[in-house]
Amino acid sequence: MNERRRPTAAPGCVLAALALLGGCAHYASLPLDSVPPLAPTLTAPPGASNAAPYDVTQIMALALQNNADLRAERAKRGIAQAQLLQSGILPNPSVSGAILPLLAGAGSITGWTAGISQNIKAIVTYKSRRRQSGYAAGQIDADILWQEWQVAGQARQLAVDLISAERSRPMLVEAFDLLSRRDAVLQQALAARNVTLVAVAPTRVALQGARANLLALDQRELALRHQLNALLGLVPDAVVPLTTAIDMPAFDPAAIRTSLASLADRRPDLLALRLGYAAQDEGVRQAILSQFPDLVFGAQASSDNAGVINGGPSMTIGLPIFDRNQGNIAIANATRAQLNAAYSARLAAATGQVGAMLSEMEQLQGQLDLVRHDLPAARRAAARAAAAFGASNLDERSYVDLVTNRYAREQEVMTLELALRDRQIALQTLLGAGLPTVETLPAFNVADTRAPHP
Repeated sequence: MNERRRPTAAPGCVLAALALLGGCAHYASLPLDSVPPLAPTLTAPPGASNAAPYDVTQIMALALQNNADLRAERAKRGIAQAQLLQSGILPNPSVSGAILPLLAGAGSITGWTAGISQNIKAIVTYKSRRRQSGYAAGQIDADILWQEWQVAGQARQLAVDLISAERSRPMLVEAFDLLSRRDAVLQQALAARNVTLVAVAPTRVALQGARANLLALDQRELALRHQLNALLGLVPDAVVPLTTAIDMPAFDPAAIRTSLASLADRRPDLLALRLGYAAQDEGVRQAILSQFPDLVFGAQASSDNAGVINGGPSMTIGLPIFDRNQGNIAIANATRAQLNAAYSARLAAATGQVGAMLSEMEQLQGQLDLVRHDLPAARRAAARAAAAFGASNLDERSYVDLVTNRYAREQEVMTLELALRDRQIALQTLLGAGLPTVETLPAFNVADTRAPHP
């Protein structure tokens, strides 16, 4: 009879090895872009038509959707989540073993030893590391939100500046056309020797100023469009149609001053610093916990060459003679102190910046009111000058001076209005008006942060 073969453990070992390999991560390439990722046209936000002009709010939404720098910034969230996952994983236990064949002596069998151990210090700092990683992940989210505020604010600024530039164009063109027609008449008269060069000069100088203003407007508008296209992820020559209306959030200086006390709970950059401080506070806690000696618990068993088997628990403890983690504790404390000072400095700067911008806006508003008060008189003087000059009751120089003064006052009003809107946009960006609030941060709770106390 043939002997029945005994089953072996080989198939089970193979299956176990395959199962372990199946749970392992595998490499996958992630090639870099070979061409610049710039779109030739703009994709409209949901509910908007590509053919329709975009208002300021839609431009802000498109910037948040398409900005390449924001996409790169948001990718940091994946790193933070991976670090949070890693912080919740305990270190693997260690397994040791040895085979000790008989080389000489009275023994008769092969000896062996086996053991398993686990580092206890990683368990001691486990909760603190989890909290630290959670705060660090929250800091990344707050930093991303702050970056979104900056991108949206920049988009709002560029859109408003472009719309304002288009609004000012008709007045500049009107001044240029008027002076061009007058200069053409004077040039013909000069050629016919009916006027002198002295009479022609004021109009020529004013015409050159009007042309310079138009050229400067064209240059500025092209630069603004290039900046907006770059912000929206478009090629430089893409055309983004804009509405003529400027839609902006309501502005209430008194309410802003009243709400300054709660600014630290509403600004993402300040919240990011608070979360970073809380994470470092946990770092101090870990450094203090880590000053205690390394402690490894385990179990061991062994058999000598005579077949005597021993086994039992084991413990390894470090002797804190030289290294009591005093260096890392000092570094952690100094870093926490630096973050405390950085938060205080940012809070003071943020509050002072808002107050300063409100004061600047009050000054600009006063100047704008004064210029607007003088504008009707300049318009009436220009109209009377045109009538008097047409009736030959006013000389050429006085006529040109009064007309150009009217256009200068018009341009001064538009310049002050733009400066006032620019300050308002900058201030509303700092305060998050019309932007995502901190409540949109995932699993965020202000009370969870240990706010630094100066």
